[in-house]
Amino acid sequence: MKTIKGPGLFLAQFAGDDAPFNSWDAITKWAADIGYKGVQVPSWDGRLINLTAAASSKDYCDEFVGVARANGVEVTDMSTHLQGQLVAVHPAYDEAFDGFAAPEVRGNPKARQEWAVEQVKMCISASRHMGIGQMASFSGALAWPYLYPWPQRPAGLVETAFDELAKRWLPILNHAEDCGVDVCYEIHPGEDLHDGITYEMFLERTGYHDRACMLYDPSHYVLQCLDYLDNIDIYKDRIRMFHVKDAEFNPTGRQGVYSGFQSWVDRAGRFRSLGDGQVDFGAIFSKMAANDFDGWAVVEWECCLKHPEDGAREGAQFVKDHIIRVTEVAFDDFASGGTDEAANKRILGIS
Repeated sequence: MKTIKGPGLFLAQFAGDDAPFNSWDAITKWAADIGYKGVQVPSWDGRLINLTAAASSKDYCDEFVGVARANGVEVTDMSTHLQGQLVAVHPAYDEAFDGFAAPEVRGNPKARQEWAVEQVKMCISASRHMGIGQMASFSGALAWPYLYPWPQRPAGLVETAFDELAKRWLPILNHAEDCGVDVCYEIHPGEDLHDGITYEMFLERTGYHDRACMLYDPSHYVLQCLDYLDNIDIYKDRIRMFHVKDAEFNPTGRQGVYSGFQSWVDRAGRFRSLGDGQVDFGAIFSKMAANDFDGWAVVEWECCLKHPEDGAREGAQFVKDHIIRVTEVAFDDFASGGTDEAANKRILGIS
């Protein structure tokens, strides 16, 4: 068994134009001061990182990691959630997702998709330069608008969408293989990879690519009424990253999983700060320890009620309290008889 590293903090929800959230030096000091040992980096945020420089220069990456380390935190992983989303965009979402891209490719889906692929590849290269073996991302989505089978889906529509999704990601996954970096897809509504079945559909089409791995976040499973504990056992060999995020699902006679187009505060399923929701993190951390997960437990703060700085501060302590320092001895070793093979045969009556 292995002990999880942590606590880490995903910085995407905190980076901003005001101090201490507007520079790499300041935000890493802030994270360390409130109890974090690691930070996960949103690669699209130029206030924190120059992705082009990181992809092309190990010296830049050494300095980048060195600043964080001097301030008391490690770089846990890099993230390309926004760029990964743009690897595959259904036309219905063209305008909604256009803002994720660089200004020069907005309004041009082909150029935007090519830009996104290059961005994800650059982040993989940067991860290699930093000595990090995994990167977080979204899969993007072509089939998502057809999630509910009404009107009846044309035969082969979903299969064609997943064929195309795999085709777009295979060159990225092959680059990841060359760099020794796992691409960890966050299984998330809005992505074609939104549950175990869809992940498996994608995995099959990539030839069960060794680098097509998973970011485990139980909050997205609570909102889908999916067994988030069984999911760990099913995909333990593919789970390479872990977002610690809480959620709750409280259906009523008026709304359920789809929540009637309500705002986050008024939805039956909503994200909460750690400890305020329904996720059984004691069971999750136990399974992670038993399954030899030795990555980082990274807090992703998303809450419809609590202030982010309060959620971050409380989250650091919450993760510390849940990390299991695994035992190196059996609890009943004191009662060991110290037997050997000959004794075992006598006990079993084997001559």
